[in-house]
Amino acid sequence: MRTYRDRVVDDLVRDSLTTFGAVIIQGPRASGKTTTGLQVSESSVRLDSDPHLPSIAEASPGLVLSGATPRLIDEWQLAPTLWNAVRHEVDERAEPGQFVLTGSATPPDDITRHSGAGRFRRVTLRPMTLSESGETTGTVSFGGLFSGETVAGIGGPTVQDYAFALVRGGWPALVAQPNRSPQDYLGSYLDDIARVDLPGAEFRTDPLRVRALIRALARNTATEISASKLSREAEIDESGTEVSAQTVRKYIDALTRVFVIEEQPAWAPHLRSKARLRAQPKWHFIDPSLAAAALAAGPRALLDDLNTLGLLFESLCIRDLRVLAQPLGGSIYHYRDGSGLEIDAIVELNDGRWAAFEVKIGGSKNIDTAADHLRTLAEKVSQQRSEQLASLNVLTAGSTSYTRDDGVNVVSLGHLGP
Repeated sequence: MRTYRDRVVDDLVRDSLTTFGAVIIQGPRASGKTTTGLQVSESSVRLDSDPHLPSIAEASPGLVLSGATPRLIDEWQLAPTLWNAVRHEVDERAEPGQFVLTGSATPPDDITRHSGAGRFRRVTLRPMTLSESGETTGTVSFGGLFSGETVAGIGGPTVQDYAFALVRGGWPALVAQPNRSPQDYLGSYLDDIARVDLPGAEFRTDPLRVRALIRALARNTATEISASKLSREAEIDESGTEVSAQTVRKYIDALTRVFVIEEQPAWAPHLRSKARLRAQPKWHFIDPSLAAAALAAGPRALLDDLNTLGLLFESLCIRDLRVLAQPLGGSIYHYRDGSGLEIDAIVELNDGRWAAFEVKIGGSKNIDTAADHLRTLAEKVSQQRSEQLASLNVLTAGSTSYTRDDGVNVVSLGHLGP
């Protein structure tokens, strides 16, 4: 039995069980949801362990919900009517910490139309960050970037290490078995998404078109790209047959529901100037390793293609920022305005504090340029937003973390921890 690796969301899950009747741990397949849920549960039932269990759960939910609490209901979305059964049971018991629901897909809105407000807390478990997989020094605290803590660190992963981490991803099975082939594992993962997971959507899907769209998304990871452009790029055969923009939009929604891709919305702060803000989201795979697998790119290929390496490294940083921000109530955005100013990530907390991040693999000139962009953004935002600014940061693949004379932090991803 593998030793459990602590996850950033562990305390959030435990704390939520003291307030809410049920906690929903959602996220992609194979990210460790069941294992994390079991750490806080006194009893469990796995609906995917027997083909008859989902039907039993729908017909007689009491049989599934009975047991020591907190009770883990794994892959609950296989019996969607459990949502209302759990909701009623939470109301009836009137105590927190009754259920932990885990699932690899977000059911359609009509299934959860009866609100779980005040009863349910959703926690997203993404693949492991580099700090969770034990590959960072943790000398720079993400939370500390919002409270003025000193930024300092040396050593950590090399660019070659990052290329390997990009291909392997943060999947617990691959982290625990370093000799296992990421290409085989993730190739099969993507194949299952196209053949099994998406056909469970509310509309008919074509595995060939799904694969074509995944490849197109992989070529455009960490970029703003429209459905119409994706439809042109997602050719499914040598004749150049395209996937329609309407189909692309449906597939993107379905891929989002099964936690294969995530959007990074545009940030819309109040500005001092009248610069027009861009509203197009960026798209990222839930883990950059899925993009690498779709491109059939191993570590050596990434090191030979610095443009792709840079985009996937940006996705890696966004993945880790999402995980680290969640316990703080943070949301991740990007910024672009009509003047051409772009900022890779804005992390905004519930209390209004925010921090800006530019991502650069390295190079002193690149870091200088990134710092200039960050300071320009700070000058553009309104006075209120300026007062809520916590820090400006350049995330790098370098080996040193420090604060520049202009106040901008240079932070190695290999030093970043909770």
